[in-house]
Amino acid sequence: MGLGNLLRRVTVVAGFCLALLLAGPVQAQTDAKPIDPELIEKIRKANAECFACHTEGGLKAPPVAGMDMAKLADLLVDPAVYSHSYHGNMDCKQCHGQGYVPFPHAAGAAKQVSPCEECHAVKVFKVDQQFDKSVHAQNLKGKMSCASCHDPHVAQVAAKIGDPKAIVAQDNAMCLDCHNSDLRFAQFAPEKLSLKRKRPDIDTIHAWLPNTKLHWGAVRCIECHTPEAKTQSHEIVNKDKAQKNCVACHSTASSLKTRLYRHLATAEQQRYGFANSIILKTSYVVGATRHPVVDAAILALVGLTVAGLLGHGMVRLVLAWIRRRRSP
Repeated sequence: MGLGNLLRRVTVVAGFCLALLLAGPVQAQTDAKPIDPELIEKIRKANAECFACHTEGGLKAPPVAGMDMAKLADLLVDPAVYSHSYHGNMDCKQCHGQGYVPFPHAAGAAKQVSPCEECHAVKVFKVDQQFDKSVHAQNLKGKMSCASCHDPHVAQVAAKIGDPKAIVAQDNAMCLDCHNSDLRFAQFAPEKLSLKRKRPDIDTIHAWLPNTKLHWGAVRCIECHTPEAKTQSHEIVNKDKAQKNCVACHSTASSLKTRLYRHLATAEQQRYGFANSIILKTSYVVGATRHPVVDAAILALVGLTVAGLLGHGMVRLVLAWIRRRRSP
């Protein structure tokens, strides 16, 4: 990381922390739905003006004449999806700026889009340090931004999604959007691959993994493609460094409890008392889905079997000894 970039990030974080200290306790708008009904209605009306054009309905029946329909088709948003996203309680112009208020939009409006660090300074500072170590940064420095993977109109926070399968579907879609699409992959791939427009086949390079498709529906790509010691990271590692030890997940000390299920594992264990209870509730993982009552029952059966065999042997020995004593 260059000295200039480091100083810039330190300045952003310092400014953010100073603002928090001066302003006192505040609730970040992106962390919770606004509770003021008037504010909710104000945001809804403001966004409705944007959705009048930037939706399927606006594309079919544009409210303004002379629009570039081909360009508009690439800039559509689903209001229902957006409302459930992490930014769904925000006014569109909070990120897109006042240059988007009139139509036609201001010539330089595209440059007015707020950078992620304007609201997420501390998170971006941490993510940038991880990303700088990732295989993406090594090969695609300057080509990727937060929005390359995290669609701000769609992405939800894993802790608020709750359902592990829904979390997996969302997060894996971010990876497969490039790694399972020749067109999208060619847009970001290193020059030597872009020229050939050649994308490594996702099924072939994961052929070593049993039941590949089932794994992709049950766990996220980042479970294996980020450092094992970290609960969640943007330090994406390549196939040579990826986790290939099945026991990392398939054990009572499954790393899934501190990764995919970290928001649910504690509550589920307290509720049911199971080992890896949240995994047991959502999927079957050999070696991880263990129930202490079943474990005790199995041990009891094994103990009874061994005791029965030993008892049977002892009885036969005693009877044999009695027969020898009685024989002339």
